[in-house]
Amino acid sequence: MKSLVKVFVAVFVAAFIMMGVAAWLNSSEGYTGGNTLTIYNWGDYIDPELLDRFQEETGITVIYQTFDSNEAMLTKIEQGGTSFDVAMPSEYAISKMKEENLLIPLDHSKLPNLKNIDPRYMNLSFDEGNQYSVPYFWGTVGIIYNPEMTQGIDFNSWDDLWDPRLQNNILLADGTREVMGMGLNSLGYSLNDTNEAHLQEALAKLRQLAPNVKAVVGDEIKMMLANEEAGVGLVWSGDASEIMGENEKLDYIVPEEGSNLWFDNMVIPKTATHVEAAHTFINFMLDPEVSAQNTEYVGYSTPNKEALSLLPEDISGDTRFYPDAELIKRLEVYNNLGKRMLAHYNELFLRFKMSLD
Repeated sequence: MKSLVKVFVAVFVAAFIMMGVAAWLNSSEGYTGGNTLTIYNWGDYIDPELLDRFQEETGITVIYQTFDSNEAMLTKIEQGGTSFDVAMPSEYAISKMKEENLLIPLDHSKLPNLKNIDPRYMNLSFDEGNQYSVPYFWGTVGIIYNPEMTQGIDFNSWDDLWDPRLQNNILLADGTREVMGMGLNSLGYSLNDTNEAHLQEALAKLRQLAPNVKAVVGDEIKMMLANEEAGVGLVWSGDASEIMGENEKLDYIVPEEGSNLWFDNMVIPKTATHVEAAHTFINFMLDPEVSAQNTEYVGYSTPNKEALSLLPEDISGDTRFYPDAELIKRLEVYNNLGKRMLAHYNELFLRFKMSLD
């Protein structure tokens, strides 16, 4: 028995030593060292020059990884295989991450540049008091259209999409909340509505839109609209800005009934192993000059009021992407509907897509 114990102890000690060697090797490669920061962000969603500048100013090595959906980001963080120190989820994903205890509370004393964020974009329903998140970029959902292909329709209202002159001329982003929200908003309902009668009414109205819908598509919607394969699209404002950069004929509008106000945010996941460095990076990105440079590169709307004052007038004064306070009052942030209601929304959206065949 003693010999077995000795063997067990020897194996345990050997394994412990091997783990220590592995950790040292990883540290020497910069993956777990104290001077490393692992960032998890959407693709092409930060100016690479700023990452270089951050590394030069702080001596912290940045490891940068990307995701293409909130769901993919959530899955990877839940699995815990990689120690992400900073991530940029959207608002509804933050609600889920809070529920599942996947976030570390922020220390506001380490974020003095937080004062630069416009108060209108703070203390929102998905994270009251900004305990876990700081706004990174924001935008809207609206209609992009080509005046040369839409017979003079001005698209002030969602109902304009149902105009019979738009037959087979509309592309819809493949998003459940966006399309269902459009249907609900067109009826005067909240895009977070859970009333079954209202949801069925929205589905019925969306089915009436079917003759005008050319396709429900993913990222290719940007190329298709820029190439004038359709005259109208339901898109996020950031995509609209990119499309309009490719084709100056296009214009973007948020209908008068209201729409979605979305936010991507900086958070520190539970997987973080460099919390101090994470705060340093977030505070760096909140610097007005840094935020302005990042905004010009990415093309989305900045929540940083001090950065906004540093941007060219053709950006900061563009009311299509920086709407006035009156319109913003009619915009809604997506609420976390819960798994059962979100599944129901997905089912209704699927029924709508099946009606397009």
